[in-house]
Amino acid sequence: MTTPQHRIGSGFGARSTAAEVLDGIDLSGRLAIVTGGYSGIGLETTRALADAGARVVVPARRPGSAAAAVDGIDGAEVDRLDLADQEDIRRFADRFLASGRGIDIMINSAGVMACPEERVGPGWERQFATNHLGHYALVNRLRPALRPGARVVAVSSAAHRGSGIRWDDVQFERGYDKWLAYSQAKTANVLFAVHLDALGRDAGVRAFSLHPGGILTPLQRHLPVEEMVALGWIDEAGEPVDPSVFKTPEQGAATQVWAATSPRLEGMGGVYCEDCDIAEITTEASAHGVRAHATDPDEAARLWALSAELTGLDAFATAR
Repeated sequence: MTTPQHRIGSGFGARSTAAEVLDGIDLSGRLAIVTGGYSGIGLETTRALADAGARVVVPARRPGSAAAAVDGIDGAEVDRLDLADQEDIRRFADRFLASGRGIDIMINSAGVMACPEERVGPGWERQFATNHLGHYALVNRLRPALRPGARVVAVSSAAHRGSGIRWDDVQFERGYDKWLAYSQAKTANVLFAVHLDALGRDAGVRAFSLHPGGILTPLQRHLPVEEMVALGWIDEAGEPVDPSVFKTPEQGAATQVWAATSPRLEGMGGVYCEDCDIAEITTEASAHGVRAHATDPDEAARLWALSAELTGLDAFATAR
């Protein structure tokens, strides 16, 4: 079976920054939505897109904190959104659609990682509900605003290698493992982009997913220091054990900005990227690339159907 998962020689790499990726690209007149766009790599994404001329909408569960974080970034605006709350997603989408504006770039950068077990909505596991179902619902509700040529970017992680979709227990009702739950949610992000691209490409909407790299950001807020020490990420003083292993937030934002804007990706979609290039499909032994379970179109269609059933939303299928 052929696959589009092959490097294209973008000219950028693991240490490229979002500003470098956007050098020479004019986003004037474009509108971007960046979930999580007020913290970590999301904030650097907002800054880079705005500096290139885009208007950037930052949906935030804590709008006051978000407004303070983006203060001084010309072109950034904040609105309230809790991705774990399907009714809040509806309210945000209704407000945005009522504004009459179109969307050129949508970057799903918000997420939770390895949090304690928690149920949201009708009993959904929080990581799957926030990282996947929340973004699935948001994109479907905003479908009328996605302009031809729009790109939707799902921020996944190398953690997708840890688990496919656990079809027999998606919501972890038979025992919770925070890392398996995170891995499943990150696989879901990749599969979401695969099927969204298949549904949206005829209308000019393309989708991508990516691993931003290892970055120490507030995403690690649920991890005790002792656990991060045991993982070899930081020392007991909280400093990186090997700084060369981690990217800066500016470098971490680069791949999602590249996926959202690069002219090299015109006419492409449905692929997983890393280090500002398309990744290769690799085996379990490799430290890089994307696992085949996360790019399987049949798995992607099955996850889309489950997500549509759970949320009651399927705007792309009905638009075809």
